[in-house]
Amino acid sequence: MSGSAGEGRRLHDHDGQDPHPLRLRARLRALYHGSTPTAVRFRYGMIVVDLAIIAFFIAAPVMRDQGLTFYLTDYCVAAFLAADLAARAIAWGDLRSWLKRPIVWIDLFVLATLLFPGWLLNLGFLRVLRMWTMVHSDFFWRTVGRRYDDTRVEQIAKAGVNLVTFVFVVTGFVYSSFAGRYEGMAGYVDALYFTVTSLTTTGYGDVTLPGVWGKLLSMAVMLGGVSLFIGLIQSILRPHKVTFPCPRCGLRQHDPDAVHCKACGHVLNIPNDG
Repeated sequence: MSGSAGEGRRLHDHDGQDPHPLRLRARLRALYHGSTPTAVRFRYGMIVVDLAIIAFFIAAPVMRDQGLTFYLTDYCVAAFLAADLAARAIAWGDLRSWLKRPIVWIDLFVLATLLFPGWLLNLGFLRVLRMWTMVHSDFFWRTVGRRYDDTRVEQIAKAGVNLVTFVFVVTGFVYSSFAGRYEGMAGYVDALYFTVTSLTTTGYGDVTLPGVWGKLLSMAVMLGGVSLFIGLIQSILRPHKVTFPCPRCGLRQHDPDAVHCKACGHVLNIPNDG
């Protein structure tokens, strides 16, 4: 028996398969993609921490004056994000396909702004994009939105987060570029006020950006913000659709009571819980 066991071990070593990374991958995959109570609790905890990090990102422009405390918090957040990204990559399995996802590149850029705050200080406002990546991830909807995944609620939530993320990204850019340099733009609240009034095309005129670049930025905020706001209203008011891929042509969105695919006429069998 011992000879057989030794031979099996040698064959295993010859194949180059180390069981420890495989066990680690299986555990991480179970936590990040599983449906057990332990996995769900783990993902809830990760989302709570993510929300705290996003709050830190939003408040970061007015916390930089705290010096060492700010940078210590900054590097603690960087350590968490680095560990989270590494765990997600291991759990995914195929690193090449994982790196092809736009959400991953946004998170890597956010991590870079945390690791090199001195060099990328002026791009720190883009950290708020972490809010966008969180709500647009399968990780979020398998946890918080399990009942609403691929539903109208998901569409409305994503449209709302797109708008909120746009507001805070623009606010951070305006604050870092114009605050303290021009009259009327004294702090973060002024930058937020300018963004909201421009987005809604209210334009009271008490806070404006000077010069040609200021006017171009104001127009970009109006066009981008109005487009996202209209998208949110459309997602709320448009007729309800269900996500059910047609087996023949692949059309994903259908009316809840559809019997035939409107694109190819194939007979559908859409589940109806009612």
